[in-house]
Amino acid sequence: MKLKILGIITFAIFLLAACSSAENMSNMDHSNMKNTEEGQNQDLNKEQTVNKNLPTTSKTEILTGNTFNIVAKKANHRLNEKVNIEAWTFNGSVPGSQIRVKEGEDVKINLKNELPDPVSIHWHGIPLPNNMDGIPGVTQNAVQPGESFTYKFTASVPGTYMYHTHQDGVNQLDKGLYGSFIVEPKQASYDRDYSLMLDEWTSDPESMKNMDSMEGMDHSNMSGMEESESDSDSKHTGESEDSTNMMGHDMSNYDIFTINGKSGKDVEPLKVKEGEKVRIRLANIGYMSHKIHLHGHIFKVVAIDGQELNQPKEIKDQLISIAPGERYDIEFIANNPGKWYLECHGNMAGTEGMKTVIEYEGIEKSIDQPNSKEELPEFNFTSYGKDTKAEFTLNQKFDVEYTMDLNTEMNGNNMVYTINGKTFPDTDNLEVNKGDLVKVKLVNNSKSDDHPMHLHGHFFQVLSKNGKPFEGSPILKDTINLKPGDEYVVAFKADNPGNWMFHCHDLHHASAGMVDMVKYKGFEFDFTPDPAANNKPE
Repeated sequence: MKLKILGIITFAIFLLAACSSAENMSNMDHSNMKNTEEGQNQDLNKEQTVNKNLPTTSKTEILTGNTFNIVAKKANHRLNEKVNIEAWTFNGSVPGSQIRVKEGEDVKINLKNELPDPVSIHWHGIPLPNNMDGIPGVTQNAVQPGESFTYKFTASVPGTYMYHTHQDGVNQLDKGLYGSFIVEPKQASYDRDYSLMLDEWTSDPESMKNMDSMEGMDHSNMSGMEESESDSDSKHTGESEDSTNMMGHDMSNYDIFTINGKSGKDVEPLKVKEGEKVRIRLANIGYMSHKIHLHGHIFKVVAIDGQELNQPKEIKDQLISIAPGERYDIEFIANNPGKWYLECHGNMAGTEGMKTVIEYEGIEKSIDQPNSKEELPEFNFTSYGKDTKAEFTLNQKFDVEYTMDLNTEMNGNNMVYTINGKTFPDTDNLEVNKGDLVKVKLVNNSKSDDHPMHLHGHFFQVLSKNGKPFEGSPILKDTINLKPGDEYVVAFKADNPGNWMFHCHDLHHASAGMVDMVKYKGFEFDFTPDPAANNKPE
């Protein structure tokens, strides 16, 4: 739990409105959308720390084929024209190298760790064998400094995914250890393809260190306390902007919002040609929901969490609210020449920096203006697209039914995040047999916290929200965001044996206890946990 310190009290006024809602990827474009690092800024604020012995982050690579090398290492990274930080990177960039493969390909990824701490890679949303899931102490031992680990799996389901560290993720992901992973369909229906990863940072990393040292908490045993981040340039301390709790996480210190690791003028424009069909993959790797508005074009939401929707409808001037861990793919026809903004909406300090421009090639006119405070309706997927036969219905027979009561409570002076009144590792496991049909009711009883719940190793079908059955296209997801008071019913088939995490993707909540496990009866993992590996699954 993060408590406010005097030096950031004045930022609290920004919590009343948000670039995100409590209802509340990554560098790919086929025309070099990612910018090249422009070098260290010479006019650094005194709070910023840049190690002159480290290289500067490079342009994010796009890796294709089926065998990849990923190196975890430090680098200096420019967030905007004023702020440089020391980042932890995959292959020397933030985001890390985008991995781009074809549907059905067998993939081999060699991870080498050149950082001072152990790391791992979790392949967020990708169905794969349990021993490739990248969870220290659950599916493997953390990869030690100087050592390597090889991940192998088949990219069987096309879609937009992410990869990120799952070792002490509340700190390491904050430092930049993430990237995008795109599984292309066998036949693409679009001409231009951009991936945008959304994140939040602070211009004053030292203030976060000070707060962490003041709290002095430890979550190394995952008993419900957060870890001290005394060695971290960590940036996140909270949930969606308009649901921040004085006793929970304070988001007001996060004043730099980024697209593909850059903010403001450093964000590259998205170039298109008139007549093209353009796909934009929006992926939220941060800890706050963000509401994104595409100006000047009718568009469709064609996929959520990588899964295609059935006959999506055209919409315009609606905000796409993207919670931590979620991905939304939108498509539009480039039929309105000019320069048009794609921007975050809200009132927080970092909001203005989270925008880019849709720029038509060969056309100079610019008629658009940013308007991040404009009030617009939010996209609602509970009745979007056209209904079709789905795997599950709300009232069919299920083999296993389970309820997750998501809540918060005080443990001494600290807030912990609970599932059915318990914190990990003492939470009750959801035990299944292979082939079981499983229905899970998720209920958010927290007073002010959003909980984006992420299931590893499976997709689930969302059946109802607040007691009302879904209409329109079936919705398959791996992450579902619950506002305070929300109730969702989801269902999945237990068809991927293993021990799988089901946790809040605000990793501050996870590290403070909000983690459950789906465990297959009779499953035996194929590694030996090493007490010396310092395994920290969150």
